[in-house]
Amino acid sequence: MAANHSDNPATDSASADRRDFYRINDRIGLEIRRQVATESPSGQPFDGSHVEVLRAEFRRLDQDVRSQLANLAERDRLLTSLIKSLNGKVDTLARIMAFEQNPLQPEDWKDVTLSEGGLSFYSRSENYALGEHLAMRMTLPPELYQPVATARVLSVEPLEDGGSSIHTGFVDIHDHDRQQIARHVLRWQIRQRQNG
Repeated sequence: MAANHSDNPATDSASADRRDFYRINDRIGLEIRRQVATESPSGQPFDGSHVEVLRAEFRRLDQDVRSQLANLAERDRLLTSLIKSLNGKVDTLARIMAFEQNPLQPEDWKDVTLSEGGLSFYSRSENYALGEHLAMRMTLPPELYQPVATARVLSVEPLEDGGSSIHTGFVDIHDHDRQQIARHVLRWQIRQRQNG
């Protein structure tokens, strides 16, 4: 889905940046909160502030494990492989527990076009404005990653059925969340090749 063309260099630059990312068509959980102009982009719109300290600690420990594994790999490949598997198992269990605590409603699952740079989605009931900032939490199956980002509405394309195709670009996203999207896109590509 292409964004509307504009004479604005900033908009053209944003469109060019979006084309640098590989986009996939997928069905994901998508929670959207409108951001008020006075809100900080780094706020917690999804009621997760009470566990943000734990998430930060989890990311720190995860990075620590990864750096230690790099050193261990030079000495013992078998042990490194086992620890990677255990680390992946704990990570998967954490995602399952987080998802079960906040299950999504059927209407929260949407067909989207997703990349590391942003996403496009269909909206029938909400009227989004060009340039509006939206806080988004995505649930990416089957891994159940839940990256969070602030996105800016780049274009709104009215459709014949009365709905609109909304195109957004991420303007504030943690590197860890962007990596989760990148891994999801890569695994989606692998699954498509295996099924094709």
